[in-house]
Amino acid sequence: MSDTQFATIESGDGIKLDARIFKPSSQQNGNLVVVLVHPYSVLGGCQGLMKGIGRGLANQGVTSVTFDTRGAGRSTGKASITGSAEVNDVVGVCKWALDNLSAQRILLVGSSAGAAVAGSAVDRVEQIVGYVSLGYPFGFTASILFGGHNKAILKSSKPKLFVMGTKDGFTNVKQLENKLKSAAGRNDIHLLEGVSHFQMEGPDYDAQMIKLILEFIASL
Repeated sequence: MSDTQFATIESGDGIKLDARIFKPSSQQNGNLVVVLVHPYSVLGGCQGLMKGIGRGLANQGVTSVTFDTRGAGRSTGKASITGSAEVNDVVGVCKWALDNLSAQRILLVGSSAGAAVAGSAVDRVEQIVGYVSLGYPFGFTASILFGGHNKAILKSSKPKLFVMGTKDGFTNVKQLENKLKSAAGRNDIHLLEGVSHFQMEGPDYDAQMIKLILEFIASL
């Protein structure tokens, strides 16, 4: 079983972020905390979409944090169109976790546009030891908005896992593989056959995402 706690976390520029901490009854991964970054808030993305994964990880002994980025839910401030300001929110939550949750290592998990935002934060916090992308928007149209984040994650040498459905409407498998050809470090790919972008974001796939995240943690 897990316990849910509520917190207000200050981002580096004074924004107040509404957060949930999912704590396991017994911690299996010692000093590691998973920080989950939700999909694009401009289209209604919020931490509630990551709740199933956060709770599921806690039930498996891993402390997890979900939060609303600026302008989403009860968080203050205004969302940015490209997700550039939200990178500060991710960094702020990671630093808070290090100070308040006895975390020494952080795994960043981002969904959809949240994967792009999380990717920009990976090398900004030394204690982030790995990164999991759930449906990274690498495709041409999506890159008009989020392409500015691509360089940061592709040049990071930290271990990375990219999970994607083969019917993802924003990125096709070839685009994903081509992007990762130039990426530094370890880059694992896990494809879900016949699954679309928004299907993968739904609760029906939470159990599969939890399993993949736990396997990735075990490999670090």
